Amino acid sequence: MVAAKDDTEKKKDAEGGDTTAKDAAKARTEAKKVAADAAKAKAKKAKEDAAALSVRIAAAGETKVSPGKTPRLRTLYQNKAIPAMMKEFQFKNPMQVPRLTKVTVNCAVKEAVGNPKVLDSAYEDLLAITGQKPVTTRARKAIAAFKVRKGNAVGVMVTLRRARMYEFLDRLMNVALPRVRDFKGVGTKSFDGRGNYSLGIREQIIFPEINYDKVDKIRGMTVTIETSAKTNEHARALLAELGMPFRK
Repeated sequence: MVAAKDDTEKKKDAEGGDTTAKDAAKARTEAKKVAADAAKAKAKKAKEDAAALSVRIAAAGETKVSPGKTPRLRTLYQNKAIPAMMKEFQFKNPMQVPRLTKVTVNCAVKEAVGNPKVLDSAYEDLLAITGQKPVTTRARKAIAAFKVRKGNAVGVMVTLRRARMYEFLDRLMNVALPRVRDFKGVGTKSFDGRGNYSLGIREQIIFPEINYDKVDKIRGMTVTIETSAKTNEHARALLAELGMPFRK
C-alpha cells in the first residue's frame, strides 16, 4: 500500500516536472517571437525614416504634388482650351484640338568632358525639379575640337509625360518663369514648324525646389514642349490658352 502511494507521488512529481519544462519552453518561444516582431518593427521604422529623408520619386502616372487628383493644368485644358480652340479654328471634333504629348528637360554640362563627377550636381538639380530620375546623355560621335570622344557623358535629360508633364508645366509657367530677373515674357519664334516649342532657361535657381545654399554652380537647361499640333499657329494658341506668358 505504501509502495503504491510512493509510485503515485513519483508519477505526479514527474508530470509536474514535464509541465514546468513545457511552460518554460513555451515562454522562451513567445519571448523569441516578441523579440523578432520588435526587430521587424524597428527595421521597418528605420526604412520609413530613411525614405522620408530622401527625395521621393513619383510612380508611373502619379504626380509629384497631387497624386490623388487630376492636375490643374489638365483640367484647364479640358474645360477652357478645348472649347476656345474649337471656336477659334472651327474644329468640328474635340479630337482635332492639339494636345500636349511630352515635355523634355535637357541639361548639357560641358565640364563633364574633363570631370564626369560634375554631372552629379546637375543630376540632383533635375531630379528635384522634375520629380523623376534623369538619364545620362552621351556623345554620339567624337569631336576633336571640343575634346569629346564618342560615348562620353555630356549631360542629363528627363522626359515627362501624362500627369507629371502637366504638373511640371504648371509650376514652370506660374511659379518659375515669373521669378526670372526682368522677365518680360518668353519669345514666340522658338517653334519648329511641327508644333514643338523650345524654351531656354539660364538659371536653375528660378525653381523653388532648388536650395540656393547647396548650388555649386549656376547652370541652364532647355525645355522642349512637344504637341500634336500641325502648325506653329495651333501650337502657340494651345500654349497661350494653358497660360504660357508669351512676349507681346
